[in-house]
Amino acid sequence: MDALRRNNVTVSGRPDGPPMVFAHGFGCDQGMWRLVAPAFERGHRVVLLDHVGAGGSDLSAYDPARYSRLEGYAADVVEVIEALSAPPVVFVGHSVSAMIGLLAAAERPELFDRLVLVGPSPRYVDDEHYRGGFSQDEIDELLDTMDGNYLGWSQHIAPVVMGVPDRPELGQELASSFCRSDPAIARRFARTTFLSDNRADLARVRTPSLILQCREDAIAPVEVGEYVHRALAGSDLVVLDATGHCPNLSAPDELVAAMKSWLSAS
Repeated sequence: MDALRRNNVTVSGRPDGPPMVFAHGFGCDQGMWRLVAPAFERGHRVVLLDHVGAGGSDLSAYDPARYSRLEGYAADVVEVIEALSAPPVVFVGHSVSAMIGLLAAAERPELFDRLVLVGPSPRYVDDEHYRGGFSQDEIDELLDTMDGNYLGWSQHIAPVVMGVPDRPELGQELASSFCRSDPAIARRFARTTFLSDNRADLARVRTPSLILQCREDAIAPVEVGEYVHRALAGSDLVVLDATGHCPNLSAPDELVAAMKSWLSAS
């Protein structure tokens, strides 16, 4: 039960239904699934969590060494699933949580039935023959700006991440979410996220996976989704007719429809 308290786990939906675990992206919390998760409550046991350092998680459980790598968060996901005593789960991960779920599934495949990966990126920095979306200088500048003025950075970057300039209220919501995070933890999580390179880990995963990619995404461009699809055995790729990096807020109906279609067919 410690894992459930630590990660502020909430459970809803059908108690005897196949479990679905939803995990949020950087700077967010489980509330970012409020327009998506309820659509699955009739048929599933819906599980929401906050990564340590986010939302209602136990901040005292934050260990800079454990969470300096995504594997620390993946270990938390495994512990949550084990604490639920659930059968293999459908894991739904947004952004960095897509990679966290992949790492967890690579280590403990028996706990995962299927993976839904929303805007995954195994590496954000461009490399030879690989487009991650950012140069190393751009990532360095992003992290330096966070260190110098986290609140200002949040207000600037949130609309870019959201990618729907005609709906500024969504960008403001994301900025507010960033600002609710502990700045010191958020800065460390940003380094863990944006400096990671998990491309080699994709070959370790054999869990059937759905990759959901927005047609325009400043954080994880289409080329990244295509790369993950090629490298991840047993995966399907769906490009949504949505823009930005947070379709769970900007295009929830399209996201739900794509998820339900794939889950019913697989």
